[in-house]
Amino acid sequence: MRLPRSIPRSIHGRMLALSVATTLVALPVAGFAIGGVLDHFVTRNIDARLGDRLRLLRAVVRPDGTIDQGLLDRSDLATAIGADAVWRIDTPGGTVGAGLPPLATLRMPGPPVGAERGPPRGRGPGVGAPFDLTLPDATRVHGLVLDLPEGRVAVAVPRREIEQPLRGAMLPLLLTLAIVALVLAVATLVQLRLGLRPLRVLRDRVAAVREGAAAEVPEDQPEELRPLAVELNALVRDTAAALATARGSAANLAHALKTPVATLAIELGDDPRATQVARIDATIRHHLARARGGAVDRRAATALQPAVEGLVAVVAALHREAGLVVTADMPDLTVAVDAADLDELAGNLIDNAARHARSAVTVTAVREGGFVVLRVGDDGPGIAEADRMRATDPGVRLDERGDGHGFGLAIVRDLAALYGGRLTLGEADGGGLVATVSLPVTAGNGTAGR
Repeated sequence: MRLPRSIPRSIHGRMLALSVATTLVALPVAGFAIGGVLDHFVTRNIDARLGDRLRLLRAVVRPDGTIDQGLLDRSDLATAIGADAVWRIDTPGGTVGAGLPPLATLRMPGPPVGAERGPPRGRGPGVGAPFDLTLPDATRVHGLVLDLPEGRVAVAVPRREIEQPLRGAMLPLLLTLAIVALVLAVATLVQLRLGLRPLRVLRDRVAAVREGAAAEVPEDQPEELRPLAVELNALVRDTAAALATARGSAANLAHALKTPVATLAIELGDDPRATQVARIDATIRHHLARARGGAVDRRAATALQPAVEGLVAVVAALHREAGLVVTADMPDLTVAVDAADLDELAGNLIDNAARHARSAVTVTAVREGGFVVLRVGDDGPGIAEADRMRATDPGVRLDERGDGHGFGLAIVRDLAALYGGRLTLGEADGGGLVATVSLPVTAGNGTAGR
């Protein structure tokens, strides 16, 4: 199933995106919740102050519903309540106060403050019911109203007395939440870095096994990754066993066919059909090389210098009477190619160049990135550019002279491709052919034993 484009494809990206989304949701929710708590706390304190003032108003109402004007004058109630407050007393005996509309119009949304939230500052229940109101001059007020048997009393203060402390507290709150978000972001990155480190280490271990620098993946892994390491090692062992079986089968087949073909060639002698037998022998070698290469050991490591120099010495000795000079300039590099496959591959290139060269064959190698580029050039007639692609097809001979059968370059091409490399043919300096093949290097820099 394909993932939507909006979902990151990496585990790191998914976990980071989930963490960011969670933080973006959690912090506003936390800010809203803390703001609500602060609002409740400030409002509770204001209600406690209003409750004290409400008790002063209640004291001037007589049991018969009249207002004790003398007590009201002596207590200097306006000063005691506060200049910022508005208040009102409505009784059958009269009305005093200013700033509030008739109290009969007030709607009390809930039970008395003392009954709903607990008694403010230790006072008993029935202190009053809260209300919020917008006055005719657009001033928003918050107050308490209390129903008495003799009437109704109310006192209120502007809403700004609640909002100003809240605004003063919100800025530090927002800064605190921003710091928390920053700390969470850093903690998330550190957590992802440390939490996913075992995956990166496991990836490097698997790469080391593939490149031949290690035989297996360490199974001393975190609990979640240990089963994966065990399965990877089992896969490596199964692959090695299958490779050994394939190589054994190829060797057995080669041994079984070698003697009958050689016997048939001897019996034919100079018979023209001996050429066909030789072609059969070359065809068998080609397909056996492909069968062997089809199960290549990609963890192999072979030193390039001794392998190529040994082949150069053999080819030079075979062509000594013709005055052919074969030279090699090999760096100390190790290629991720099986030793037998490297002999087959380099031997075919050097032998093909020696059979077509006039006087000299040169073999060089350089490292380019993750590959060793092996070049074998000769000073022979070369191959026309239009025929170079066809020259690597099995059984194709562009030059019918000599004893070749047209399988050498095909074997090189197939083996190089199986190891992730490629064969290209070009023109050498001064004419002739240069065959270039790229082979993967191993993780290490030392030479491996053959």
